[in-house]
Amino acid sequence: MKQPTALTEKRYAMAEHSPLNIQSAKLKKAIVWMAEIIQDQPQKERCSILQEAELRFDLTPLECEFLNKHFTAQES
Repeated sequence: MKQPTALTEKRYAMAEHSPLNIQSAKLKKAIVWMAEIIQDQPQKERCSILQEAELRFDLTPLECEFLNKHFTAQES
């Protein structure tokens, strides 16, 4: 069996603190809602969808940061 490297340990530690591992119902609902809006209204700017989701689902700063990082990177 391989010994974990420092990088593997760091990734594991980061994953433990990911908002997705917190089991946040609000974050999950926000992601589903955002996916639906993006599918139904592809012309709508992701930044405005993100801001609306943050307010609509009363997300924490950590959850907002997670969504900013993962959803705004897709925008051209």
